[in-house]
Amino acid sequence: MSNYITLDKLEQLNEIDELSKTKLQIIFKHSTRCSVSSMAKRGLDGELRQATATPFDIYYLDLIAHREVSNAIASRYGVQHESPQILAIKDGKSIFDASHSDVSLEDALKA
Repeated sequence: MSNYITLDKLEQLNEIDELSKTKLQIIFKHSTRCSVSSMAKRGLDGELRQATATPFDIYYLDLIAHREVSNAIASRYGVQHESPQILAIKDGKSIFDASHSDVSLEDALKA
């Protein structure tokens, strides 16, 4: 997970909001117990390997281990909790979210 920043503390959401004022922030919520989530992560990993430039930061949240962070994301950004799920954060707001087979870095970056 070399491209990912581990998201495991509630305080990081404030940092993400601040950073999102100058650089797109991506959050990937992953359930380590779900095969659909594992497939989505493999697809995302492939997209990251192919990305030539990274005009964004990408965070990885193990939502089984850090459910309180996942719940805070749903509340803060006004999205329904799902997994797997990808969110694009700009100016402290979610401008894109998708889940399950719709998880796509390319789509998040288009937002």
